[in-house]
Amino acid sequence: MFILKQLRRKKNISQTDLAKEIGVSLRTIQLYEKREANIPIKNLNKIATFFDLSIAELYLYEVNEEELMYSKKRAFSRYGNIFYPLEYGKFLIMAPLLAVEQQKGFVGSGADKDSLKDTFQIGFIVDFIEDGAYLAFEVSGDSMNDGTLEAIPNKTIVLGLLVDANEMDAVLNKIAIVVCKDRIICKRITGYNARKETIYCESLNKSPEYSNFEVQISDIIEVYHVVKKQMTA
Repeated sequence: MFILKQLRRKKNISQTDLAKEIGVSLRTIQLYEKREANIPIKNLNKIATFFDLSIAELYLYEVNEEELMYSKKRAFSRYGNIFYPLEYGKFLIMAPLLAVEQQKGFVGSGADKDSLKDTFQIGFIVDFIEDGAYLAFEVSGDSMNDGTLEAIPNKTIVLGLLVDANEMDAVLNKIAIVVCKDRIICKRITGYNARKETIYCESLNKSPEYSNFEVQISDIIEVYHVVKKQMTA
């Protein structure tokens, strides 16, 4: 994150002092500034707080720093998301993030959106906005990590778009987040069995411990099509 250097200079703080404030090593700050290491969510939040910025503003500073000539326009909200229009038709979407530790509570609430009011928000830059609610999920495990460009390794953050219950065909042969009554899973949806009323869930990782399985439609609360991902580890 190149913008860290400019923010430090503005506040007249050294890399060493910033490292102490964030609770990381000097080397880690140096890697962040050179973009040679991804910033975990908790550290990103600490950085934004230290510089008196929101996460959204930090992202906007960063895209400007890349000299893409994005300009901040009037933000608007919809379905619990905040959208920042950027130049070239792009948008910064701020979506609530469900960390692994929060997912059990979300499932237990029946995917009650009111439970997300105080949830940490994370930003994704997208080329266009689709109609529907966006929600970010932290993926647990390596069942979707096959080493390809499509892979979703453990701790990856994915941006999901809520799929209408009557339009399940929209996620066929696509990677999706399936919110069940007892868990949240990330899988490729490969088919629908009308007789058994189940969907087929496939892992990208073909190791024996990651076998494919079916999920009963009656056990599903919501399904989100994965539209973007970002690594945090």
